[in-house]
Amino acid sequence: MSRKATQRPTAQREQPDLLKAVLERTRTPEFTSYVKNLLVELCRIDSTPNADVSRMRDAEDRCFKIIERELASTSLPGLELVRHPVNPEIEKHPYFSLLHFTKTPDRPRGLSPADTYAGRSNLLCRIPGAKIPKKGGKSVALNAHVDVVAPYFPPTVKGGTIFGRGSCDDKGPVVSFISALKVLGSVLAEAGIQPNRNILAMFVVEEETGGNGSLSLALDRKLKAEYDSILVGECTGLKIHPANRGAVWYRAELHPPPGIPPFELFAFVNEELEKEGLSIRAESHHPLFPQRPVQTCHGIIGPFGEHPSRICGLVSFTISFEGGLNAATQRLAGDCLQSGLTGYIGAYGDKTRTIDPATGEPLVKQHYTVAKKGRELLVTVYGATGHMGAIRERDGAITKMAHLVRSLVFSKARLESVSGGAVQMDLSGAKAATTLLLEGGQGFVPTHEMEEVMARMRRAAEAGAEVYLRRKGCPAPGKDVVLIAYEKLHNVAFDGDPDSFSMRNALAAAKACGLPEQQPVLGWTVSCDSRLFAKEYPGLEVLTFGPGLLADAHSDHERVELDDIRASAEFVAAFILNQTQTTPNRKTVAKSSAK
Repeated sequence: MSRKATQRPTAQREQPDLLKAVLERTRTPEFTSYVKNLLVELCRIDSTPNADVSRMRDAEDRCFKIIERELASTSLPGLELVRHPVNPEIEKHPYFSLLHFTKTPDRPRGLSPADTYAGRSNLLCRIPGAKIPKKGGKSVALNAHVDVVAPYFPPTVKGGTIFGRGSCDDKGPVVSFISALKVLGSVLAEAGIQPNRNILAMFVVEEETGGNGSLSLALDRKLKAEYDSILVGECTGLKIHPANRGAVWYRAELHPPPGIPPFELFAFVNEELEKEGLSIRAESHHPLFPQRPVQTCHGIIGPFGEHPSRICGLVSFTISFEGGLNAATQRLAGDCLQSGLTGYIGAYGDKTRTIDPATGEPLVKQHYTVAKKGRELLVTVYGATGHMGAIRERDGAITKMAHLVRSLVFSKARLESVSGGAVQMDLSGAKAATTLLLEGGQGFVPTHEMEEVMARMRRAAEAGAEVYLRRKGCPAPGKDVVLIAYEKLHNVAFDGDPDSFSMRNALAAAKACGLPEQQPVLGWTVSCDSRLFAKEYPGLEVLTFGPGLLADAHSDHERVELDDIRASAEFVAAFILNQTQTTPNRKTVAKSSAK
């Protein structure tokens, strides 16, 4: 028999098991060491927002150089690394987020987009698909951000866990993308296979401040021709989501009439905002969001807090007694505080009884402390920081304080009678202030339009002001007292197809990698850059996935498990193989027509 006759037809030759080859590389001590060292290196860079844009530019450049170094050594054919400038023309788009972080006392208006984005860019990694692709598959984009929220704290490693700002949100997903591409490059090179469709990795800036980095890429129609689907990396706990909830950040300036304390006014504005948030939640019946992830978060008040969507973990205020502070007055004030706390616990739970898995200690060690200073009581209120999306698992100090203050206001006449003089409450660091600034966020799902949520929260804040002003005997229109603006993040909600080609491929990839079965498919309870691509290109299949837990993001103990990054890298590699239909194993791949 001739040599030619003994050969099997090409289609019947044994095909390489690409996913098996991926797993053989990722499930090794060497791979774990690699992702650990890379994540620590990235987390050592403070990439928080800064009014000095040159510091942001430097931090982004340092992050990008590390990513470029790692990806330049991959074996994916035709790989190209490009710094893609942020286009200042995004200012004209309705989803543009105002550049609040560039404002300073000397620069109250902040910088222009041209000045803010001069010399700044996103980083793209292009891997072209086959010149004549096989029928089927979709080109896929990956998207993850290198910026983080304040306050920054450096990384530490404890066993298989990395702590540090950005370890979970979002440098963990960045590392999972890099390591997936490196492993995939090695596996495909060994098998002599080129990706069937394009792979485009986007490493972006300014997600935490509103998404302007991704907005610049989403509006680039020429770039859009390179991808047919997108996977956005976020801390989803290794769950795949075809939908995201929306969010708006509010900024409320309280300008009460002369003689009306803005701090007491705040407590009633806070109450109405919370009530309206509960009403929106009650109306939020949606099949992809059965858990109704509609959160109301208050992140900043006066000098306290760092970020509208970071739960404020500590605030303090003073109670001043003009007539002196005797034992009876102090006892009555203590009873009022305890009554307010009881109301708060009834609504939000007692987090002193919840153990924080990051520390092994109570999530909140104590709700508040009271210290006597002359004729004043200093009340310090404690909460548990974290991402606004985890508000029900964490503890908001600002809302807790509002309950305490309202209880004191209700008994203020009695307090003044017992103490023999006027009683005044002030936010620490803002004594005798005539105005007060509040910032926070409101989540919503696709049952509500963003504009409706904005209007309702504005009316709620005004209603809260009117309630307090009536108590003081000087009724006035709330709109004249509370100025609400939405200058920062304003993210719409979106719902994608839970049975799309991309979702079926993603579920198949998760199963092949041994991730827990995910049924039913749900939307993510957080807002992120996914919505920019979903809204700009209706019909584009947009998924959100990544390592790390939302409860750890933005927290004082932000962390991620190395095993989760490994699992995420495996999933991303498997999803790319399925989505582009590069894998020879077509049984686990959804059917698709050629694009």
